[in-house]
Amino acid sequence: MPDSSGSPFFLVIDQGTSSTKCFLFNENHNVVFSNRIKHPLSRPALNHVECDANAIVDSCFELIQQCVDVADQKSGKIINVGIALQRSTFLFWDKKTCDPQSPALSWQDSRAYQIVDELSEYKQLIHEKSGVPLSAHFGGAKYQHLTRDDANLKSKVDNGDLWFGPLSAFLVHRLTGHPVVDHTIAGRSQLMDISALKWDDELCSFFDVNQTCLPTLVPSVGNFGRIQPWGLPLNCIIGDQQSALIGQGGLAENFLAMNFGTSGSVLFHSGNSPRHIDGLLNNVLFSNEHETHYVTEGSINACNSLFYWLEDELNIPHKDMEWGKRCSQTETNGILVPGFSGLAAPYWKSGFESIYQNLKNSTEDEIVRAGMESIGFLVHDILNTMNTDLTDKIIPASGGGARKPLLQFISDITGNSIGHSSMKDRTAFGVFSLLKKAAGEPMVDEHVDCDQIFTPKMDETIRESKLDQWHSALKKVGVLK
Repeated sequence: MPDSSGSPFFLVIDQGTSSTKCFLFNENHNVVFSNRIKHPLSRPALNHVECDANAIVDSCFELIQQCVDVADQKSGKIINVGIALQRSTFLFWDKKTCDPQSPALSWQDSRAYQIVDELSEYKQLIHEKSGVPLSAHFGGAKYQHLTRDDANLKSKVDNGDLWFGPLSAFLVHRLTGHPVVDHTIAGRSQLMDISALKWDDELCSFFDVNQTCLPTLVPSVGNFGRIQPWGLPLNCIIGDQQSALIGQGGLAENFLAMNFGTSGSVLFHSGNSPRHIDGLLNNVLFSNEHETHYVTEGSINACNSLFYWLEDELNIPHKDMEWGKRCSQTETNGILVPGFSGLAAPYWKSGFESIYQNLKNSTEDEIVRAGMESIGFLVHDILNTMNTDLTDKIIPASGGGARKPLLQFISDITGNSIGHSSMKDRTAFGVFSLLKKAAGEPMVDEHVDCDQIFTPKMDETIRESKLDQWHSALKKVGVLK
């Protein structure tokens, strides 16, 4: 353990779909050390996407040790730890040994689509109560699918031997010995009443959930215990997209921003009470023992993951994809609706065969461009559904997928000005800001500086034509009539 008299550091873990990253902040808001460890996903069957929960835990331990070593070298001490995590990855694990008892079903996994079909008559009630549309991507359907498919697993649940929850709860259990779920990630379980912030009997009954296997619900900022063997205090657990909004300045009510990583989100700080909109998610932005803030969100399943998929579809080596360069030099009249992980907001369509429209004789670059444009089309449809006044506003965009051709296309197709955030790793900065609050200091509500502003340049006739083609393609998928 570092010398208690040394300079204070804040350790942030950003646990994402394709990698786990660490950041060591000093008290002047500067990152003095960062690193990341990549980890793969497996796709054992159609609509099946899994990750290795133990490997992710091991990467967190390794990165924490690296940060402790750096703090020691700098004669300092880590005074707070916070973690942002992917949100809709769920698994079962043993209450005593912490060993996983099922695959960790990624947020991209939609194998439970049949259960969604069975519950379709309750979809409006489930959405209004849980805050999220009925979908195979969330925890309730995954729970029911796994227990229905595995009698031995179901028996262990009935005997009270297992926990079920998001990857965050499993990780916290392994790090501190305390299995808990924070409000921001519990919102993706489809089992929590978004207003009352408690496990809901009716929601659990829809998915045949035995509540003895659900960890305790807690605020996103508080005392999560100490990370062993270092004794470091864990004071924040939060969903990665919520943290990205906070990191972009989203502490202000009515603030809207976008974040593009493996997946993407359009997020709007909706205040101190839930705001229901059909097709969108209503979730907790952050909470502590004194206050709760909510977020309205439109999520996009396929952002950077779309280009990994296209690498396989088009036999493009990863090093040669460079989708930003390909798209900046190419135009297309074609439409690609990616179905490998389904469509999230505002349509909520489980995995399907991708639609290629007017792309029969297209080049690789044109197909990649059409894939990129699908992200922009979804942003357009989400903003239309959100129905928020964006007059004279610049919408900030962050994340590794926030590249120039995508942001220009979003500006063109939505008619809004889009700003590229000059600071990388806004997700980590959001956690850092919450850790400062947990330490009794003012939250870091830093203004978002944009290093480039994208304004609409597309001819209105072309814009309307492209939107008509996009919505025509969605009719083929069955999400529009």
